[in-house]
Amino acid sequence: MIAATLPSIADIWRWLEEVPDPEIPVISLVDLGIIRGVAWKEDILVVTVTPTYSGCPATALINLDIERSLKEKGIEKLRLERQLSPAWTTDWISTEGREKLRAYGIAPPVDGTAIDGILRQRVDRLSGSSNLTIACPRCGSTNTEKISQFGSTPCKASYRCTDCLEPFDYFKCI
Repeated sequence: MIAATLPSIADIWRWLEEVPDPEIPVISLVDLGIIRGVAWKEDILVVTVTPTYSGCPATALINLDIERSLKEKGIEKLRLERQLSPAWTTDWISTEGREKLRAYGIAPPVDGTAIDGILRQRVDRLSGSSNLTIACPRCGSTNTEKISQFGSTPCKASYRCTDCLEPFDYFKCI
């Protein structure tokens, strides 16, 4: 691929918006906020990725999916860079991504609690209390209760709505 035929950065971002998260396929890696940067360095495309947490079991699969998707679009020279700092936070999930989570039946993280409320959350976790109001993604009720701190993946907790009685995952704030 010669410089005159390199796809635009905007095209690359659009292509990456089509790559789903392997654990939650209704949300893209871009919506999830883990794609931190896209840049051409000479004729090599560099994609910077921040995992949701350093031990995320899906990280290797995410990288493979990015590589496969971009190579299918004709990108021949590609380098993925892992960026751990600043650490990913649920505040990076896009507005569209939050709506996609809700429509899929997963309660999105409560706005602002990942960064602004982190100390409060740690204290709440240690004391066993929680003053977060988690709305049911199915009926919208805020009459919900935590069933378990751990849900279908390590980044989610299990909740139940006491109005519609449906269980659901809550995407924990990180």
